[in-house]
Amino acid sequence: MFDLVELFTHWQAGRSQVQLSESLGIDRKTIRKYLAPVIAAGIEPGGEPLGAEAWAELIVGWFPELEDPGVRASTWPLIAPHRDRIKGWLDAEVTVATIAQRLRDDHQVAASQSSVRRWIATHFAEEVARQRVSVPRGPVEPGSEAQIDYGRLGMWLDPATAKRVAVWAFVMVLACSRHLFVRPVIRMDQTTWCTCHVEAFEYFGGVPARLVCDNLKTGVDRPDLYDPKINRTYAELAAHYRCLVDPARAFKPKDKPRVERPITYVRDSFWRGRQFGSLTEMQQAAITWSTEVAGLRHSRALEGARPLRVFEAVEAPALITLAPRPFELSIWSIGTVGVDTHLKVGKALYSVPWRLIGQRLHARTAGDVVQIFAGADVVATHVRRFSGRSTDYSHYPPEKIAFAMRTPSWCRQTAQLVGPACQEVIAGFMADNAIHHLRAAQGVLGLRDKHGCERLEAACARALVVGDPSYRTIKGILVAGTEHGDEQPTGGRGAAATAGACLRGPDQFDTNLPVA
Repeated sequence: MFDLVELFTHWQAGRSQVQLSESLGIDRKTIRKYLAPVIAAGIEPGGEPLGAEAWAELIVGWFPELEDPGVRASTWPLIAPHRDRIKGWLDAEVTVATIAQRLRDDHQVAASQSSVRRWIATHFAEEVARQRVSVPRGPVEPGSEAQIDYGRLGMWLDPATAKRVAVWAFVMVLACSRHLFVRPVIRMDQTTWCTCHVEAFEYFGGVPARLVCDNLKTGVDRPDLYDPKINRTYAELAAHYRCLVDPARAFKPKDKPRVERPITYVRDSFWRGRQFGSLTEMQQAAITWSTEVAGLRHSRALEGARPLRVFEAVEAPALITLAPRPFELSIWSIGTVGVDTHLKVGKALYSVPWRLIGQRLHARTAGDVVQIFAGADVVATHVRRFSGRSTDYSHYPPEKIAFAMRTPSWCRQTAQLVGPACQEVIAGFMADNAIHHLRAAQGVLGLRDKHGCERLEAACARALVVGDPSYRTIKGILVAGTEHGDEQPTGGRGAAATAGACLRGPDQFDTNLPVA
Protein backbone atom coordinates (compact mmCIF):
# COMPACT_ATOMS: atom_id res chain seq x y z
CA MET A 1 0.00 0.00 0.00
CA PHE A 2 1.41 3.40 -0.96
CA ASP A 3 2.00 6.15 1.59
CA LEU A 4 -0.88 8.71 1.62
CA VAL A 5 1.18 11.15 3.66
CA GLU A 6 3.78 11.20 0.88
CA LEU A 7 1.05 11.61 -1.76
CA PHE A 8 -0.57 14.56 0.02
CA THR A 9 2.76 16.23 0.78
CA HIS A 10 3.84 16.14 -2.88
CA TRP A 11 0.41 17.33 -4.03
CA GLN A 12 0.43 20.27 -1.61
CA ALA A 13 3.92 21.16 -2.87
CA GLY A 14 2.37 21.85 -6.28
CA ARG A 15 2.96 18.65 -8.26
CA SER A 16 0.24 17.73 -10.74
CA GLN A 17 -1.71 14.48 -10.70
CA VAL A 18 0.11 13.34 -13.85
CA GLN A 19 3.47 13.93 -12.19
CA LEU A 20 2.30 12.13 -9.03
CA SER A 21 1.12 9.18 -11.08
CA GLU A 22 4.45 8.87 -12.89
CA SER A 23 6.71 9.33 -9.86
CA LEU A 24 4.71 7.29 -7.32
CA GLY A 25 3.35 4.68 -9.72
CA ILE A 26 -0.28 5.29 -8.75
CA ASP A 27 -3.22 5.31 -11.13
CA ARG A 28 -4.71 8.80 -11.62
CA LYS A 29 -8.20 7.54 -10.72
CA THR A 30 -6.84 6.36 -7.38
CA ILE A 31 -5.13 9.70 -6.85
CA ARG A 32 -8.39 11.56 -7.51
CA LYS A 33 -10.21 9.23 -5.08
CA TYR A 34 -7.85 10.04 -2.20
CA LEU A 35 -7.54 13.74 -3.03
CA ALA A 36 -11.32 14.26 -2.99
CA PRO A 37 -11.67 14.69 0.83
CA VAL A 38 -8.52 16.86 0.88
CA ILE A 39 -9.97 19.30 -1.65
CA ALA A 40 -13.37 19.17 0.09
CA ALA A 41 -11.63 20.23 3.32
CA GLY A 42 -10.41 23.42 1.60
CA ILE A 43 -6.74 22.46 1.46
CA GLU A 44 -5.10 23.78 -1.69
CA PRO A 45 -1.72 23.31 -3.37
CA GLY A 46 0.80 25.96 -2.40
CA GLY A 47 -0.87 26.64 0.94
CA GLU A 48 0.70 26.41 4.36
CA PRO A 49 2.41 22.99 4.44
CA LEU A 50 1.13 20.41 6.94
CA GLY A 51 3.45 18.13 8.86
CA ALA A 52 3.38 14.33 8.70
CA GLU A 53 1.55 14.04 12.04
CA ALA A 54 -1.17 16.46 10.91
CA TRP A 55 -1.68 14.57 7.68
CA ALA A 56 -1.80 11.23 9.56
CA GLU A 57 -4.50 12.53 11.88
CA LEU A 58 -6.59 13.75 8.95
CA ILE A 59 -6.14 10.44 7.08
CA VAL A 60 -7.58 8.46 10.03
CA GLY A 61 -10.71 10.59 9.89
CA TRP A 62 -11.08 10.42 6.12
CA PHE A 63 -10.14 6.74 5.63
CA PRO A 64 -10.77 4.77 8.86
CA GLU A 65 -10.57 1.44 7.02
CA LEU A 66 -6.85 2.02 6.48
CA GLU A 67 -6.29 2.20 10.23
CA ASP A 68 -8.66 -0.67 11.05
CA PRO A 69 -9.07 -3.22 8.22
CA GLY A 70 -12.05 -4.66 10.08
CA VAL A 71 -14.12 -1.66 9.08
CA ARG A 72 -14.24 -2.83 5.47
CA ALA A 73 -14.12 -6.61 6.12
CA SER A 74 -17.67 -7.95 6.03
CA THR A 75 -16.70 -11.29 7.59
CA TRP A 76 -14.78 -9.94 10.57
CA PRO A 77 -17.93 -9.28 12.64
CA LEU A 78 -18.76 -12.97 12.17
CA ILE A 79 -15.34 -14.03 13.45
CA ALA A 80 -15.13 -11.61 16.40
CA PRO A 81 -17.55 -13.50 18.75
CA HIS A 82 -15.17 -16.48 18.65
CA ARG A 83 -12.15 -14.51 19.87
CA ASP A 84 -11.61 -16.54 23.08
CA ARG A 85 -12.05 -19.82 21.24
CA ILE A 86 -9.52 -18.79 18.60
CA LYS A 87 -7.04 -17.72 21.27
CA GLY A 88 -7.29 -21.15 22.87
CA TRP A 89 -6.60 -22.81 19.54
CA LEU A 90 -3.60 -20.57 18.93
CA ASP A 91 -2.23 -21.40 22.38
CA ALA A 92 -2.58 -25.08 21.46
CA GLU A 93 -0.63 -24.36 18.25
CA VAL A 94 -3.55 -25.20 15.96
CA THR A 95 -2.84 -24.00 12.41
CA VAL A 96 -4.83 -21.18 10.80
CA ALA A 97 -6.15 -23.57 8.16
CA THR A 98 -7.60 -25.82 10.88
CA ILE A 99 -9.03 -22.84 12.77
CA ALA A 100 -10.83 -21.65 9.62
CA GLN A 101 -12.15 -25.17 9.00
CA ARG A 102 -13.45 -25.52 12.58
CA LEU A 103 -15.15 -22.12 12.45
CA ARG A 104 -16.80 -23.05 9.18
CA ASP A 105 -17.86 -26.62 10.08
CA ASP A 106 -18.57 -26.38 13.80
CA HIS A 107 -19.77 -22.79 14.18
CA GLN A 108 -21.15 -21.95 10.71
CA VAL A 109 -18.86 -18.93 10.24
CA ALA A 110 -18.93 -18.08 6.52
CA ALA A 111 -15.37 -16.74 6.31
CA SER A 112 -12.57 -17.77 4.01
CA GLN A 113 -9.23 -18.98 5.27
CA SER A 114 -7.53 -15.78 4.09
CA SER A 115 -10.08 -13.66 6.00
CA VAL A 116 -9.46 -15.67 9.17
CA ARG A 117 -5.73 -15.34 8.65
CA ARG A 118 -5.96 -11.52 8.32
CA TRP A 119 -8.24 -11.30 11.36
CA ILE A 120 -5.81 -13.33 13.45
CA ALA A 121 -2.81 -11.33 12.20
CA THR A 122 -4.59 -8.10 13.23
CA HIS A 123 -5.98 -9.14 16.61
CA PHE A 124 -3.30 -11.62 17.74
CA ALA A 125 -0.23 -10.06 16.20
CA GLU A 126 1.90 -10.80 19.27
CA GLU A 127 0.87 -14.46 19.47
CA VAL A 128 1.54 -14.96 15.76
CA ALA A 129 4.92 -13.27 16.02
CA ARG A 130 5.84 -15.37 19.07
CA GLN A 131 5.12 -18.60 17.18
CA ARG A 132 7.30 -17.48 14.29
CA VAL A 133 10.32 -16.73 16.46
CA SER A 134 13.19 -19.12 15.70
CA VAL A 135 16.13 -19.26 18.09
CA PRO A 136 19.31 -20.07 16.18
CA ARG A 137 21.28 -23.03 17.47
CA GLY A 138 24.82 -22.54 18.56
CA PRO A 139 27.69 -24.33 16.85
CA VAL A 140 27.63 -28.13 17.15
CA GLU A 141 30.75 -29.78 18.50
CA PRO A 142 32.40 -32.29 16.14
CA GLY A 143 31.22 -35.84 16.74
CA SER A 144 28.55 -34.76 19.20
CA GLU A 145 25.38 -35.32 17.17
CA ALA A 146 23.80 -37.13 14.25
CA GLN A 147 20.27 -36.49 12.98
CA ILE A 148 18.31 -39.39 11.48
CA ASP A 149 15.14 -39.68 9.43
CA TYR A 150 13.35 -41.57 6.68
CA GLY A 151 12.33 -39.81 3.48
CA ARG A 152 10.23 -41.17 0.64
CA LEU A 153 12.08 -41.41 -2.68
CA GLY A 154 9.34 -42.77 -4.93
CA MET A 155 8.09 -45.93 -6.65
CA TRP A 156 10.47 -48.48 -8.17
CA LEU A 157 9.78 -51.37 -10.52
CA ASP A 158 11.65 -54.34 -9.08
CA PRO A 159 12.96 -56.38 -12.05
CA ALA A 160 13.08 -59.54 -9.92
CA THR A 161 9.36 -59.50 -9.11
CA ALA A 162 8.02 -57.16 -11.83
CA LYS A 163 6.16 -55.30 -9.08
CA ARG A 164 6.23 -51.63 -8.15
CA VAL A 165 7.34 -50.98 -4.59
CA ALA A 166 7.79 -47.82 -2.55
CA VAL A 167 11.40 -46.92 -1.80
CA TRP A 168 12.44 -44.89 1.23
CA ALA A 169 15.79 -43.37 2.08
CA PHE A 170 17.34 -43.80 5.51
CA VAL A 171 19.41 -40.66 6.01
CA MET A 172 21.91 -39.95 8.80
CA VAL A 173 23.56 -36.52 8.83
CA LEU A 174 26.47 -35.57 11.09
CA ALA A 175 25.40 -32.20 12.48
CA CYS A 176 28.84 -30.58 12.52
CA SER A 177 30.26 -31.43 9.08
CA ARG A 178 26.90 -32.02 7.30
CA HIS A 179 28.39 -35.23 5.88
CA LEU A 180 25.55 -37.68 5.24
CA PHE A 181 24.88 -41.38 4.75
CA VAL A 182 22.00 -42.62 2.56
CA ARG A 183 20.62 -46.16 2.34
CA PRO A 184 17.53 -46.92 0.20
CA VAL A 185 15.14 -49.44 1.79
CA ILE A 186 11.77 -50.97 0.95
CA ARG A 187 10.86 -51.79 4.56
CA MET A 188 10.95 -49.66 7.68
CA ASP A 189 10.76 -52.37 10.34
CA GLN A 190 12.94 -52.88 13.41
CA THR A 191 15.53 -54.97 11.58
CA THR A 192 15.93 -52.39 8.81
CA TRP A 193 16.19 -49.49 11.27
CA CYS A 194 19.01 -51.10 13.26
CA THR A 195 20.81 -52.49 10.21
CA CYS A 196 20.90 -49.01 8.66
CA HIS A 197 22.46 -47.62 11.84
CA VAL A 198 25.16 -50.30 11.80
CA GLU A 199 25.90 -49.59 8.12
CA ALA A 200 26.03 -45.84 8.78
CA PHE A 201 28.50 -46.24 11.66
CA GLU A 202 30.67 -48.47 9.46
CA TYR A 203 30.52 -45.87 6.69
CA PHE A 204 31.59 -43.02 8.99
CA GLY A 205 34.17 -45.18 10.74
CA GLY A 206 32.84 -44.19 14.15
CA VAL A 207 29.79 -43.30 16.21
CA PRO A 208 28.41 -39.84 17.14
CA ALA A 209 27.77 -39.25 20.83
CA ARG A 210 24.06 -38.46 20.38
CA LEU A 211 21.43 -39.76 17.96
CA VAL A 212 18.50 -37.42 17.25
CA CYS A 213 15.67 -39.34 15.61
CA ASP A 214 11.93 -39.17 15.03
CA ASN A 215 9.46 -40.75 17.45
CA LEU A 216 8.86 -43.73 15.17
CA LYS A 217 7.98 -47.07 16.79
CA THR A 218 11.21 -48.73 15.73
CA GLY A 219 13.09 -46.18 17.83
CA VAL A 220 10.78 -44.90 20.57
CA ASP A 221 8.03 -46.79 22.41
CA ARG A 222 6.57 -43.78 24.24
CA PRO A 223 7.35 -40.20 23.19
CA ASP A 224 7.90 -37.75 26.03
CA LEU A 225 9.65 -34.38 26.14
CA TYR A 226 11.58 -35.15 29.33
CA ASP A 227 11.62 -38.95 29.66
CA PRO A 228 10.99 -40.80 26.39
CA LYS A 229 10.88 -44.59 26.54
CA ILE A 230 13.36 -45.94 24.00
CA ASN A 231 12.58 -49.12 22.08
CA ARG A 232 14.48 -52.01 23.75
CA THR A 233 16.22 -53.13 20.57
CA TYR A 234 17.29 -49.55 19.81
CA ALA A 235 18.43 -49.13 23.41
CA GLU A 236 20.59 -52.26 23.06
CA LEU A 237 22.15 -50.83 19.91
CA ALA A 238 22.90 -47.52 21.64
CA ALA A 239 24.43 -49.32 24.62
CA HIS A 240 26.56 -51.49 22.33
CA TYR A 241 27.97 -48.44 20.53
CA ARG A 242 28.12 -46.32 23.73
CA CYS A 243 25.99 -43.46 22.40
CA LEU A 244 22.84 -41.69 23.57
CA VAL A 245 19.41 -41.69 21.90
CA ASP A 246 17.72 -38.28 22.14
CA PRO A 247 14.40 -38.30 20.22
CA ALA A 248 13.10 -35.05 18.76
CA ARG A 249 9.76 -33.73 19.96
CA ALA A 250 6.74 -35.14 18.21
CA PHE A 251 5.66 -33.09 15.15
CA LYS A 252 8.66 -30.74 15.55
CA PRO A 253 10.73 -31.10 12.38
CA LYS A 254 12.77 -28.03 13.32
CA ASP A 255 14.35 -30.09 16.11
CA LYS A 256 16.38 -31.90 13.42
CA PRO A 257 16.63 -29.46 10.48
CA ARG A 258 19.98 -30.80 9.29
CA VAL A 259 18.33 -34.04 8.16
CA GLU A 260 14.91 -32.66 7.19
CA ARG A 261 16.28 -30.35 4.50
CA PRO A 262 18.59 -32.83 2.71
CA ILE A 263 15.72 -35.26 2.05
CA THR A 264 14.60 -33.15 -0.93
CA TYR A 265 18.20 -32.93 -2.13
CA VAL A 266 18.59 -36.72 -1.92
CA ARG A 267 15.37 -37.30 -3.84
CA ASP A 268 16.34 -34.85 -6.60
CA SER A 269 20.06 -35.55 -6.96
CA PHE A 270 20.29 -39.28 -6.26
CA TRP A 271 16.88 -40.74 -7.14
CA ARG A 272 15.05 -38.95 -9.93
CA GLY A 273 15.60 -40.14 -13.48
CA ARG A 274 17.79 -43.12 -12.53
CA GLN A 275 17.17 -46.86 -13.03
CA PHE A 276 18.42 -49.64 -10.77
CA GLY A 277 18.50 -53.37 -11.44
CA SER A 278 18.24 -54.44 -7.80
CA LEU A 279 18.00 -53.10 -4.28
CA THR A 280 21.62 -54.06 -3.65
CA GLU A 281 22.73 -52.08 -6.70
CA MET A 282 20.67 -49.13 -5.47
CA GLN A 283 22.28 -49.25 -2.03
CA GLN A 284 25.79 -49.44 -3.49
CA ALA A 285 25.01 -46.47 -5.73
CA ALA A 286 23.80 -44.53 -2.67
CA ILE A 287 27.14 -45.11 -0.92
CA THR A 288 29.02 -43.82 -3.96
CA TRP A 289 26.68 -40.84 -4.28
CA SER A 290 27.03 -39.98 -0.56
CA THR A 291 30.81 -39.80 -0.93
CA GLU A 292 31.43 -38.44 -4.42
CA VAL A 293 28.43 -36.16 -4.91
CA ALA A 294 26.89 -35.13 -1.59
CA GLY A 295 30.23 -35.25 0.19
CA LEU A 296 31.92 -32.95 -2.33
CA ARG A 297 29.14 -30.40 -2.79
CA HIS A 298 29.71 -26.82 -1.67
CA SER A 299 27.61 -26.36 1.46
CA ARG A 300 26.23 -22.90 2.14
CA ALA A 301 25.89 -23.82 5.84
CA LEU A 302 29.67 -24.42 5.88
CA GLU A 303 30.38 -21.17 4.00
CA GLY A 304 31.12 -23.05 0.80
CA ALA A 305 33.25 -25.81 2.31
CA ARG A 306 32.79 -29.43 1.25
CA PRO A 307 31.17 -31.70 3.89
CA LEU A 308 33.54 -34.62 3.22
CA ARG A 309 36.61 -32.44 3.69
CA VAL A 310 35.25 -30.95 6.92
CA PHE A 311 34.39 -34.46 8.11
CA GLU A 312 37.89 -35.78 7.41
CA ALA A 313 39.59 -32.80 9.02
CA VAL A 314 37.41 -32.15 12.06
CA GLU A 315 34.67 -34.67 12.77
CA ALA A 316 36.11 -38.11 12.00
CA PRO A 317 38.73 -37.93 14.80
CA ALA A 318 36.01 -36.90 17.30
CA LEU A 319 33.69 -39.89 16.70
CA ILE A 320 33.42 -42.71 19.24
CA THR A 321 35.49 -45.73 18.23
CA LEU A 322 33.51 -48.64 16.79
CA ALA A 323 32.84 -51.57 19.12
CA PRO A 324 35.36 -54.45 18.78
CA ARG A 325 32.62 -57.00 18.06
CA PRO A 326 29.68 -56.57 15.67
CA PHE A 327 26.25 -55.71 17.02
CA GLU A 328 23.95 -58.72 17.42
CA LEU A 329 20.55 -57.64 16.26
CA SER A 330 17.71 -58.66 18.55
CA ILE A 331 13.98 -58.21 18.15
CA TRP A 332 11.84 -57.53 21.23
CA SER A 333 8.14 -58.28 21.36
CA ILE A 334 5.46 -58.53 24.02
CA GLY A 335 2.57 -60.93 24.42
CA THR A 336 0.17 -62.56 26.86
CA VAL A 337 0.62 -66.15 28.05
CA GLY A 338 -2.36 -68.33 27.11
CA VAL A 339 -3.95 -71.11 29.15
CA ASP A 340 -1.83 -73.62 27.21
CA THR A 341 1.25 -71.89 28.75
CA HIS A 342 2.38 -70.64 25.32
CA LEU A 343 3.35 -67.13 24.24
CA LYS A 344 3.24 -65.96 20.62
CA VAL A 345 6.48 -64.57 19.22
CA GLY A 346 6.31 -63.78 15.53
CA LYS A 347 4.36 -66.64 13.94
CA ALA A 348 5.47 -69.30 16.43
CA LEU A 349 4.35 -70.27 19.94
CA TYR A 350 6.76 -70.85 22.84
CA SER A 351 5.99 -72.36 26.24
CA VAL A 352 6.72 -70.70 29.59
CA PRO A 353 6.20 -71.94 33.19
CA TRP A 354 2.50 -72.47 33.90
CA ARG A 355 2.49 -70.05 36.84
CA LEU A 356 2.84 -67.17 34.34
CA ILE A 357 -0.49 -67.85 32.60
CA GLY A 358 -2.30 -64.56 31.87
CA GLN A 359 0.78 -62.36 32.33
CA ARG A 360 2.28 -60.08 29.68
CA LEU A 361 5.91 -61.02 29.06
CA HIS A 362 8.70 -59.67 26.87
CA ALA A 363 10.43 -61.91 24.33
CA ARG A 364 13.88 -61.30 22.84
CA THR A 365 14.78 -62.95 19.55
CA ALA A 366 18.46 -62.92 18.65
CA GLY A 367 19.87 -65.23 16.00
CA ASP A 368 18.53 -68.75 16.57
CA VAL A 369 17.53 -68.20 20.20
CA VAL A 370 14.32 -66.87 21.75
CA GLN A 371 14.46 -65.73 25.38
CA ILE A 372 11.33 -64.88 27.34
CA PHE A 373 11.54 -62.47 30.27
CA ALA A 374 9.38 -61.84 33.30
CA GLY A 375 10.75 -58.50 34.40
CA ALA A 376 14.53 -58.87 34.28
CA ASP A 377 14.50 -62.66 34.73
CA VAL A 378 14.77 -65.15 31.88
CA VAL A 379 11.93 -67.65 32.43
CA ALA A 380 12.24 -69.65 29.20
CA THR A 381 14.74 -70.20 26.39
CA HIS A 382 13.89 -71.88 23.09
CA VAL A 383 15.46 -72.56 19.72
CA ARG A 384 13.89 -70.12 17.28
CA ARG A 385 11.06 -71.41 15.09
CA PHE A 386 9.32 -69.63 12.23
CA SER A 387 6.01 -71.43 12.74
CA GLY A 388 4.42 -74.09 14.92
CA ARG A 389 5.09 -74.70 18.62
CA SER A 390 8.13 -75.13 20.80
CA THR A 391 7.08 -76.83 24.04
CA ASP A 392 9.11 -77.61 27.14
CA TYR A 393 7.00 -80.08 29.13
CA SER A 394 8.78 -79.11 32.34
CA HIS A 395 6.74 -75.90 32.14
CA TYR A 396 3.54 -77.87 32.96
CA PRO A 397 2.35 -79.20 36.33
CA PRO A 398 3.50 -82.86 36.62
CA GLU A 399 -0.03 -84.22 36.92
CA LYS A 400 -1.03 -82.47 33.69
CA ILE A 401 1.69 -84.01 31.53
CA ALA A 402 1.86 -87.59 32.77
CA PHE A 403 0.23 -88.91 29.61
CA ALA A 404 2.25 -86.69 27.30
CA MET A 405 5.57 -87.58 28.96
CA ARG A 406 5.01 -91.37 29.02
CA THR A 407 5.56 -91.89 25.32
CA PRO A 408 5.76 -95.27 23.53
CA SER A 409 9.55 -95.08 23.85
CA TRP A 410 9.23 -94.52 27.58
CA CYS A 411 6.88 -97.50 27.85
CA ARG A 412 9.31 -99.81 26.04
CA GLN A 413 12.26 -98.70 28.16
CA THR A 414 10.33 -99.10 31.41
CA ALA A 415 9.06 -102.56 30.41
CA GLN A 416 12.67 -103.70 29.99
CA LEU A 417 13.27 -102.82 33.64
CA VAL A 418 10.32 -104.97 34.72
CA GLY A 419 11.11 -108.14 32.77
CA PRO A 420 10.76 -110.02 29.48
CA ALA A 421 7.09 -110.91 29.96
CA CYS A 422 6.17 -107.29 30.63
CA GLN A 423 8.31 -106.27 27.67
CA GLU A 424 6.37 -108.70 25.45
CA VAL A 425 3.03 -107.35 26.69
CA ILE A 426 4.04 -103.74 26.01
CA ALA A 427 5.45 -104.68 22.60
CA GLY A 428 2.06 -106.14 21.76
CA PHE A 429 0.37 -102.86 22.65
CA MET A 430 2.85 -100.86 20.58
CA ALA A 431 2.71 -103.14 17.54
CA ASP A 432 -0.42 -101.60 16.03
CA ASN A 433 -1.79 -98.09 16.61
CA ALA A 434 0.61 -97.37 19.45
CA ILE A 435 -1.02 -94.03 20.29
CA HIS A 436 -4.45 -95.65 20.67
CA HIS A 437 -3.04 -98.32 23.02
CA LEU A 438 -0.79 -95.90 24.91
CA ARG A 439 -3.22 -95.52 27.82
CA ALA A 440 -3.40 -99.30 28.30
CA ALA A 441 0.39 -99.61 28.21
CA GLN A 442 0.75 -96.79 30.74
CA GLY A 443 -1.88 -98.47 32.94
CA VAL A 444 -0.01 -101.81 32.95
CA LEU A 445 3.27 -100.13 33.86
CA GLY A 446 1.48 -98.07 36.49
CA LEU A 447 0.57 -101.30 38.34
CA ARG A 448 4.19 -101.69 39.45
CA ASP A 449 3.81 -98.70 41.76
CA LYS A 450 1.30 -100.65 43.87
CA HIS A 451 2.29 -104.29 43.31
CA GLY A 452 5.99 -104.10 42.51
CA CYS A 453 7.98 -105.17 39.47
CA GLU A 454 8.25 -108.86 40.46
CA ARG A 455 4.50 -109.42 40.80
CA LEU A 456 3.80 -107.39 37.65
CA GLU A 457 6.27 -109.53 35.68
CA ALA A 458 4.61 -112.71 36.95
CA ALA A 459 1.13 -111.38 36.16
CA CYS A 460 2.22 -110.48 32.63
CA ALA A 461 3.62 -113.99 32.16
CA ARG A 462 0.35 -115.49 33.46
CA ALA A 463 -1.71 -113.31 31.10
CA LEU A 464 0.42 -114.38 28.15
CA VAL A 465 -0.13 -118.05 29.05
CA VAL A 466 -3.90 -117.69 29.07
CA GLY A 467 -3.77 -115.70 25.82
CA ASP A 468 -5.18 -112.39 27.05
CA PRO A 469 -2.41 -109.88 27.91
CA SER A 470 -4.83 -106.98 28.47
CA TYR A 471 -4.72 -104.37 31.19
CA ARG A 472 -7.95 -105.67 32.73
CA THR A 473 -6.66 -109.28 32.86
CA ILE A 474 -3.28 -108.34 34.33
CA LYS A 475 -4.91 -106.16 36.96
CA GLY A 476 -7.39 -108.97 37.80
CA ILE A 477 -4.53 -111.43 38.30
CA LEU A 478 -2.76 -109.04 40.66
CA VAL A 479 -5.92 -108.23 42.62
CA ALA A 480 -6.73 -111.97 42.99
CA GLY A 481 -3.14 -112.79 43.83
CA THR A 482 -3.04 -115.65 41.33
CA GLU A 483 0.01 -114.60 39.35
CA HIS A 484 1.86 -117.73 40.67
CA GLY A 485 -1.15 -120.14 40.96
CA ASP A 486 -3.26 -122.30 38.64
CA GLU A 487 -6.53 -120.48 39.16
CA GLN A 488 -8.20 -119.08 36.11
CA PRO A 489 -7.88 -115.25 36.03
CA THR A 490 -11.11 -113.35 36.14
CA GLY A 491 -12.32 -110.20 34.48
CA GLY A 492 -10.39 -110.53 31.25
CA ARG A 493 -11.12 -111.51 27.72
CA GLY A 494 -8.94 -114.62 28.13
CA ALA A 495 -11.24 -116.14 30.79
CA ALA A 496 -14.23 -115.95 28.51
CA ALA A 497 -12.25 -117.27 25.58
CA THR A 498 -10.90 -120.27 27.56
CA ALA A 499 -14.23 -121.27 29.13
CA GLY A 500 -16.15 -121.13 25.87
CA ALA A 501 -19.81 -120.24 25.58
CA CYS A 502 -20.96 -122.52 28.46
CA LEU A 503 -19.64 -121.55 31.84
CA ARG A 504 -20.99 -124.68 33.73
CA GLY A 505 -19.90 -128.34 33.45
CA PRO A 506 -22.19 -131.07 31.92
CA ASP A 507 -22.75 -132.70 35.31
CA GLN A 508 -24.64 -129.64 36.42
CA PHE A 509 -27.32 -130.00 33.80
CA ASP A 510 -30.55 -132.03 34.37
CA THR A 511 -30.89 -134.59 31.59
CA ASN A 512 -34.21 -136.16 32.85
CA LEU A 513 -36.52 -133.48 31.61
CA PRO A 514 -40.08 -134.47 30.60
CA VAL A 515 -40.79 -134.39 26.91
CA ALA A 516 -43.82 -132.37 25.96
